[in-house]
Amino acid sequence: MEKDLLEKAYDVGFAFEQDYGGCAQCVIGALYQLFPDLRNEDVFRSATALGGGIGLTTQGGCGALAGAAMAISQMTGRSLANIADPEKKRFVAYRLGEKLVNVFIEEYGTVTCEKIQTKLMGRSFYMYEEWNEFLAAGGHSTACTSVVGNATRWAAEIIRGLKEKQSC
Repeated sequence: MEKDLLEKAYDVGFAFEQDYGGCAQCVIGALYQLFPDLRNEDVFRSATALGGGIGLTTQGGCGALAGAAMAISQMTGRSLANIADPEKKRFVAYRLGEKLVNVFIEEYGTVTCEKIQTKLMGRSFYMYEEWNEFLAAGGHSTACTSVVGNATRWAAEIIRGLKEKQSC
């Protein structure tokens, strides 16, 4: 079962990015398909500007990483009503976010969109002006699709573990 879920997570994330674009939203959307009880339209919508390193500029962190962290934080983060967080819930989310960052660094050597694009496609693209070049280099066929697939798989593994702990 474990391998099946993780393979499916990769495939669903890959397909979302290939079909729709917007790496952060595609990770979240794929995770919501796998874990429908997490579905939250406001969280999904709030990830819109995170695509392409924030605003398609490639200058920020990887949107796929950000989307994965957002979905995990839905389960582990503190709420606004409990912002004082005396239970220190935010530290669970921080540690899981750190785990994601470490996996990204192990796989890509970085967590920034620009450097991940350079590693996978030989250079980064300012997508407002170089959209066709980005696509021709594999942006939505092999490169960013694989990053979204991986981020979805890694987040699904963490979410599955959290759900198993909750059911005990």
